[in-house]
Amino acid sequence: MFQGETAITVDDKGRLAIPTAYRELVADACANRLVITYNPFESGCLWLFPYAEWEQVREQVNALPKVKAAHRDMQMKLVGAATVVEPDGAARILLPTSQRATTGIEKKAVLLGMGNKFELWSEQAHLAKIRQTIGEEEITNEMAELRL
Repeated sequence: MFQGETAITVDDKGRLAIPTAYRELVADACANRLVITYNPFESGCLWLFPYAEWEQVREQVNALPKVKAAHRDMQMKLVGAATVVEPDGAARILLPTSQRATTGIEKKAVLLGMGNKFELWSEQAHLAKIRQTIGEEEITNEMAELRL
């Protein structure tokens, strides 16, 4: 559904405009309702889910047994921090201040279409991540089977 990399500017009020290429997809996929939450695996990044996709993720995460600390951490970062947003008339969404501060997302950011969701990275975190190469020792069996 979503793919591609787009440089994004966040305004002084913490709003970003949904790129034109995605506006119709977002409207169709979720009736203009997105959910913003933390990426629990990587700092410097927020996840933006279409609302219907989010509901499935939320149910899976909440079903994890709460007796394990890692499960509670994931529930806190995903479900506890989740914020529903709707684009305004100019197709802008407001990023929560706490999430922007925690991830270091300031004026310049990068929006990645990742299939079922978007990832919003701070410019610095994205640069650091994209410059990392995948070492031979990190290649999984599934990756080795890819025909790239």
